[in-house]
Amino acid sequence: MTESSRQAPQVNLALFALAMGGFAIGTTEFGTMGLLPYFSASFGMSAPQAGHVISAYALGVVVGAPVLALMAAHLPRRDVLVGLMLVYALGNGLTAFAPSPGWMLLFRFIAGLPHGAYFGVAVLVAASLVPPEKRAQAMSRVLAGLTVATIFGVPAANFIGQTVGWRWAFGLVTLLPLITAALVQTLAPRQKLHGGDAPSPLAELSALGRRQVWLALGMGAIGFGGMFAVYTYLASTLLLVTHASPDVVPVMLALLGTGFTAGNLLSAWCADRALMPTVAGVLIWSIACLCLYPFMIHSLWTMGAIVLLIGGIGGLGTPLQARLMQVAEGAQTLAAALNHSAFNVANALGPWLAGLAITAGFGWGAAGWVGAGLAAGGLALWAVAVLDDRRRLAPRQHPAQRFQEQCAMADIEA
Repeated sequence: MTESSRQAPQVNLALFALAMGGFAIGTTEFGTMGLLPYFSASFGMSAPQAGHVISAYALGVVVGAPVLALMAAHLPRRDVLVGLMLVYALGNGLTAFAPSPGWMLLFRFIAGLPHGAYFGVAVLVAASLVPPEKRAQAMSRVLAGLTVATIFGVPAANFIGQTVGWRWAFGLVTLLPLITAALVQTLAPRQKLHGGDAPSPLAELSALGRRQVWLALGMGAIGFGGMFAVYTYLASTLLLVTHASPDVVPVMLALLGTGFTAGNLLSAWCADRALMPTVAGVLIWSIACLCLYPFMIHSLWTMGAIVLLIGGIGGLGTPLQARLMQVAEGAQTLAAALNHSAFNVANALGPWLAGLAITAGFGWGAAGWVGAGLAAGGLALWAVAVLDDRRRLAPRQHPAQRFQEQCAMADIEA
């Protein structure tokens, strides 16, 4: 038996432990959106007001991802992951006992702080466990925990919220990061960066001076906001406009998660062949689906179809992560964390703008129009990025060639 075959079970167990963190985060982040009608009623808030709870979590991710990722650069990675999961459990546990809307906003902000940093560190650990030619697959298995959560974890959290109350949902979901912390402590290797291998925070921060980094982040922060604009108010729309039974809500959330997972797999395949055209394709898909959404919300069957299609917008994540790795050059750690910051800016922006439209009297379907506008904004930034790339790189080399050379330098499989 070869050394690699003996190590394979340990590597798979470690990757499973890391993926459990993604499952915990995905269940909580997206599950909160499905629980919105229940905690908003409990606190006597309107649905748009309750949307600020979603935004508070997202802002926690935006703040925590780069700050915690840089602070943890010189610490043992396993210890960092365990600590981040314990903070995540604390934030969600406190949410279950929130006595008022103000306290709930604070607790959701705390829960959001470890989100992006966890993924940023976890994918680095996953990549270190396998040979260079298998690193992309290992990282995708960590992120798969989040997409699987949208199919199983989120509907389960919604069912718990319906049957025994939203506080119980947050309380029981708190067990997931605690389980993850135990699994990571037991199964993941204790890694620490040494000497010249340790990233310099200043070197990582230098990525923020690159225009293409900001354009890529903008595509995620604005372009992905459309999906969150609809997702946040999906349960309320189903109950108040489609007049669906509460039992249907978990099914619809699972349907959205199915589209999310399928879109992620398909976009990853396409991005390996044509990165920037894939980004444009997902954004155009987003605009089309979100424009259809207001016309599809009155029938359960058409609602199911459009929810599945809107789930495909989740395919924007993988190609934008690859784009950030392409343009961030040596700042790979910060790029991984900032990608989640960008998507949680979208998580804050989409619900806020959609809530304004709903409150203004434009109806629940207005979330689709707001989302389409955000996707169009992301597409505009994509066009600026492509034109800027052509202007900068035309005299030198093709972007794909440049990306391959940078990945080779970083010992990452292109």
